Amino acid sequence: MELVAMTRFFRPVHAAHYLVAAATVIGAGCIGSNNAAAADLMVRYDQSQLLRLPRPVSEVIIGNPSIADVSVQGGNLLVVTGKAFGITNIIALDADRNVIQDQRVVVDQDDRRTVVVYRGEKRQTYTCAPNCSPAIIVGDDITSFDALNKAVQAKRTTSNPNTPTQNE
Repeated sequence: MELVAMTRFFRPVHAAHYLVAAATVIGAGCIGSNNAAAADLMVRYDQSQLLRLPRPVSEVIIGNPSIADVSVQGGNLLVVTGKAFGITNIIALDADRNVIQDQRVVVDQDDRRTVVVYRGEKRQTYTCAPNCSPAIIVGDDITSFDALNKAVQAKRTTSNPNTPTQNE
């Protein structure tokens, strides 16, 4: 659907709303479609997936470390954690620097347990399982995002006494 056709359904007051509406439709099309190849590793945002390799890994290269993180557990088991929405790849090498696997990773959101609230151009995301709580999602309103991030950091510091404080 092109932007001109969308204006019949969305009647935003400001030009910025057209961009938000277009991004929403485009994003919904990307998330809702099954364009990902069968070999893609699907990882939910802020969750992990296991990736078992056929032989022990010596080195792991992450295409975009801001999208996914990888840790090696044992010789041939990788834990892939989704850090931000998007697509990246992971290349696992053996001790002789041969490619064991070049794996595409798609990080997406668990839409079944997520509610997104728009207030004008500002967005805030809630995780609802079963009660709704604010979630730290890249792209949310910066004021809400920063406040929630500070609260999470304070909780982490309180629950782990070995975590250095800002004064140290």
